[in-house]
Parts: sequence; structure tokens; C-alpha cells
Amino acid sequence: MSRITATYDIETPAGLERAAAVLAGEQSTGTFVRLAAETDALRARSAARIESLSPTGSSAEPALPCRLSGAAYERARLTVSWPLASIGPSLPNLLSTVAGNLFELAEFSALRLTDITLPAEFGAANPGPQFGAPGTRALMGGHEGPLIGTIVKPSVGLSAQETAGLAGTLAAAGIDFIKDDELQANGPNCPLPERVAAVSRVLDAHAQRTGKRVLYAFNITDEVEQMWRNLELLEAHGALCAMVCVSSVGLTGLRALRDRAPMLVHGHRAGWGLYSRSPHVGIDFGVWQKLWRLAGADHLHVNGLGSKFTEPDAVVARSARSLQAPACDGAGPAHAAMPVFSSGQTVWQVDPSRRLLGSDDFIFCAGGGIMSHPGGPAAGVVALRQAAEAARDGVPIGTRAAEAPELRDALGAFRRPEMDLDGLF
Repeated sequence: MSRITATYDIETPAGLERAAAVLAGEQSTGTFVRLAAETDALRARSAARIESLSPTGSSAEPALPCRLSGAAYERARLTVSWPLASIGPSLPNLLSTVAGNLFELAEFSALRLTDITLPAEFGAANPGPQFGAPGTRALMGGHEGPLIGTIVKPSVGLSAQETAGLAGTLAAAGIDFIKDDELQANGPNCPLPERVAAVSRVLDAHAQRTGKRVLYAFNITDEVEQMWRNLELLEAHGALCAMVCVSSVGLTGLRALRDRAPMLVHGHRAGWGLYSRSPHVGIDFGVWQKLWRLAGADHLHVNGLGSKFTEPDAVVARSARSLQAPACDGAGPAHAAMPVFSSGQTVWQVDPSRRLLGSDDFIFCAGGGIMSHPGGPAAGVVALRQAAEAARDGVPIGTRAAEAPELRDALGAFRRPEMDLDGLF
């Protein structure tokens, strides 16, 4: 019988075996008292099963506020499994099972979901990415190298026409990918219909002149039925990419979008720190990305090396690589998504980002790293392209800069970020 497996880092004052049993019971057949209907046969058929419980340490104080207390707060790595037959290959119901009420249980002073293994039935029942990296390149006419991208900045405040003007400048400079900021969706100061029409006119004209199709990810995050209407709007203007904030719309919203999208689905993880920042409670990216991929995201943000955010570089590396691994048993490469490096990225981070993945199958988004180039946005795009070429050719960035003035100016303008890359390659 197929089973779902989840692994947690736990801390408890109630004893490890007791806490593990409470979690398994609460998330399957049990409750706070023994039920007459919870027969041995029913438990054998439907109960969660403790697969392993490995102590990892203890503390005199709880990591998080906890109603129960004890002489010590024991820590362990706990792995639990559930029969697929209890919930079926449903992503929302899976989330309720592996990340539901367990976070509220009084027996735990820390609880974090760190990994999940899904049977092949999830790959068969859920659509996965429609395009991924190969399809993204195909839509662009066979693009080679990483996608050099940027975010419209200022994040909000530009009109639809001003946004289109910036898109035209960036396209003329050779940009591959442009995205709305997650804060810019369909507000009255820059309505989505006006923005789609204005940007599409500019990028269509650019494609007719040059033969190059620039991808623009329009943020269509909204209620489900409005997102469907937004897809129709994008399709009417020949747009190729719809952006959605995956945590805001949830798994059901993402799946509803994917089922009707004739275009790329660009997944932004706005709000990610809520799940990831504390080591004592939350859900690792490795878990979420499997669910988002199965629901249909073609691209997923993974933060960036040496970024402006708090995630260590080792976590960013693990997140980026996780998108290339199967989302579930037997899923195969069809469920791979394209990593998006962003947040505080400049020419300095292109080469290590490429080395992490061992390929050019990523989007490298630089906002200030393009817009704030001393030669202007166009020079910022050229500098990133030069950095990507140097990375591909195995040429040190300083060596390449000696014959590339845009790259040289970028190295002078942008401080080299602190990156902890030891052991990542």
C-alpha cells in the first residue's frame, strides 16, 4: 500500500515517545480520548505510523512558549507515515494532514516540518509544471544561457505607460525576462488591463524588429475567478507568462490557475519568511516546493546568494537544487521547475548561482543590480550578460571585466556581497 512520509524536527517536555504518539494519533485516527470506533482493525488500516524517532539533544528551556513544562525539553528527528488511502492524492488534504493541527499540540515546544516523500499517485493526479525550463526556452525561440531578468522598480507608483516605457528600455538592452513586483497587481493607479495592453504593444514591436521575444510576468494574483479572467486578458494580448503569489492564492488557487493557463506560471513566494525564518516552527522550502510544483508552477523563487534577506547561502543552494529533484516517487523530470534567483542580486552572484546548479536553467533577477548601474538600466543588462558569459566560459569575472566596460563599471558600483560558499560546490 502506498504511503506518505513526513519528517519533523521536534522538541517536547512530555517525553519523545509520548509526543510522537500524540502527533500520529491527532493527525490520523485518534483524538484526546480513546474512541470506541477506533478499533485495532481500523488503526491497522488507517492510522499514522511512527517510522523513526532519533533523539538529537535536549534543553533546560523551551524553544517556544509551551503550556506544558518538564525537567527537560527533549529534541528529536521524527518520521511519520500515512496510508495514501486515507486522503488520496489531494494537495490541500495532504497539507491538512502533514501540517495541520499538529503545530498547536501542547506536547510540543518546537515543531518543524523538514521533508516529505510522496508516492507516484501524486504525480499522476496533479498536473505539475506545464513548461519548466525547456518550455520556457522554447517559448522564447530557443534561448540559450540563463535568463537575465529584472523586477519593475519602483515596485509601485509607475503608471501603465511608464511601466511600458521601462519595459521597452530593458528590451532594447537585451533583457530576457521582466516581472511585475509582487506588490503591483491590479490597483487603480496602474490597472492590470492598461498595463498588459501598454507593455504588450512595446514588447510586440520589439519582437517584430529584432525577432527576440522578451518574457514579461504579469502579476495576476487575485480571487480565482478574477485570475481566470486575467488569464483571458493576457492571452488576448499574446502574453506568455502569468505571475502569481503562491502563498497568497494557496494550493487550490495555484492549481485552478494552472488548469486554465495556456502560458507559463511564474510562482513568487511572497511571505516566505513566515514559514522559514524560525528554526523552531514552520515548514522547509523543500516541502513547499514539491507541492507548488505538483500544483503547476513553472518557475519558483528561491531567494539569492548573498542577498538582502536572512536566509543563509546553504539554504538558498538547497532550495535551488531541490527544484531539479523529482517531486514524488516516479515523477520524473516533467515535474522540474526553473529556479529564480532574486533579492539583492548583482553581477557578483551570477557565477556561483550557475555553479550551484551545474547548468544555465535558471532565471537571474536583478532589480537594483540593473536599474542602479552607473550607465543606466541598459548597461546593467549588458553587464549581467557579460557576467553570465564569463561564468559559462569559466573565465574569472575580473578578467572578463578588463575587456567589458559595462561589467567593469558594475563591479565598481556594486559592493561584493558576503557569500558563504564553503562546501556548496
